[in-house]
Amino acid sequence: MDPVTVRPARPEDIPAVAAIYNEGIAGRQATFETRPREPEEVAAWLQEDGTLLVAAEGERVLGWARMTPYSDRCVYAGVGEYAAYVAAAARGRGVGRQLLDALCREAEASGRHKLIGRMFAANAASRALARAAGFREIGLERRHGRLDGEWRDCVPVERLLGEAEG
Repeated sequence: MDPVTVRPARPEDIPAVAAIYNEGIAGRQATFETRPREPEEVAAWLQEDGTLLVAAEGERVLGWARMTPYSDRCVYAGVGEYAAYVAAAARGRGVGRQLLDALCREAEASGRHKLIGRMFAANAASRALARAAGFREIGLERRHGRLDGEWRDCVPVERLLGEAEG
């Protein structure tokens, strides 16, 4: 088995990134999205403002993490929003933690002072991962949205970076 490495996503990674995202959409525990994404749609992420990292074992993509600007308002220029997805077959191996650690380093290196995220309150695995990676839960957003007709609560998280940590 090759070691797991985290690196910037390349165009050839996009079909695997889309497949992992679609696995998360189908599982109904990670996103309000319900429509599977085509690789062409996900490929656009490489052109957008932000960062897309993949965790790979050799050439096999096991997961991905993405950081996008929180807002286009200049006052929030130092805040990024993250998403992270790990293929079901690779869960429980520390892949998500490697991705979030690398994403936090990348965020700080690019001048961000904070990363935020949001997850379903019932998603214990995502909440545990966020805590393990140094994120702090900052509340509960009750009935944040509906998925398949049912209300879902969300938990927002944040991690301060660089001098903001002090």
